[in-house]
Amino acid sequence: MRKALALGMAAAMALSLAACGGSTGESAATSTESASTDTAESAATEETTGDEAAASTGDFNATVLYYAYSDTYISSVRTALDEDLTAAGINFTDYDSNNSQTTQNEYIDTAISNGTDLLIVNQVTSGSSDVANSICDKAEAAGIPVIFFNRAVEEDDNAGAVLGARENIAFVGTDAPEAGHMQGAMIGNYLLENYDAVDLNGDGQISYAMFMGDASNVEAIYRTQYGVEDANAVLTEAGKPELVYFDSSNADKYQLDMTGAWSAQAAMEYMQTNLSQYSTANNNMIELIICNNDNMAEGCITALQAAGYNNGEGTTTIPVFGVDATDSAKQLIASGYMTGTIKQDAEGMAECIALLAQNVANGEDLLAGTDSYTKDTANSLDNKIFIPYQEYTGE
Repeated sequence: MRKALALGMAAAMALSLAACGGSTGESAATSTESASTDTAESAATEETTGDEAAASTGDFNATVLYYAYSDTYISSVRTALDEDLTAAGINFTDYDSNNSQTTQNEYIDTAISNGTDLLIVNQVTSGSSDVANSICDKAEAAGIPVIFFNRAVEEDDNAGAVLGARENIAFVGTDAPEAGHMQGAMIGNYLLENYDAVDLNGDGQISYAMFMGDASNVEAIYRTQYGVEDANAVLTEAGKPELVYFDSSNADKYQLDMTGAWSAQAAMEYMQTNLSQYSTANNNMIELIICNNDNMAEGCITALQAAGYNNGEGTTTIPVFGVDATDSAKQLIASGYMTGTIKQDAEGMAECIALLAQNVANGEDLLAGTDSYTKDTANSLDNKIFIPYQEYTGE
């Protein structure tokens, strides 16, 4: 993995990464720095380092922009994509947009001005055709292809506004409703098999809490909706009552990370407050927890464990479900502290992105070799590639 490059650039990379959030080539896989400024000047300094490294190993340079390194799932995509791009012999520079579209836009401007050959973009503002079109305008003017990934580039009711109207762009992600449907079915089936054990107060119904990662993100919206709707469909078909939200005063029937960061911290704080009022001692315990992602599930488990739940044999375990199948979530499931999750395939996503990047580097059609992938045929978008979800319970 380009050891000579890594050794030759070690001192320069250490200096540049201390000041800003990007990383280059093999070093990108181990960098944990975040973008510390929103200024174009900082981005320019960082990109120069990337171009110098690229020049020593080849002429084709890709720029990879992540919405936030701090997102556990995105971190796993980054690790896999760094490895795949390196294996493909593609020079690349990673950037942490630190959940700021302004920062990401400035990095894009600098990357283009420094002569990047490809933009690989994990768009910060999810589901915004205006933001995506702005990025595409800049790339098109420079003759640069764009590969969007993971976060929706268009509004859900505006499919094709960007992807169907542009040349030389693609999206690699997921079919947004699928995770919610899959999670809801998993929960419903689990409850049918364990209903009496989950119904802690024996009132014949299951009290649940829902944790939402981002109010504007289409993935979060569908997971929040279908995680409950599809579980209810399984329950009612079997003659069981629908789930009951634990707090009757909350008309939304979810607790939202107000920062839009899908964070463990937000979920933990909500759950700590919940547990101060709802408990087995009060005979009103929350009996099921549904989370939009594994980060939030982990935050809930931290709060539960501090209150004496989900600590293994001899303690009451509240079923907790998430999405992503992160390594830490898999460990919690293996330990019996978490019940299940939906795998969002980081390796599969990275592999597809790397294939598209290699097509560009080789002068081939952007979508060459993608016929085996699932596409958005409902909207006739051959350049919108779906990586499938999978259930994960550790079995």
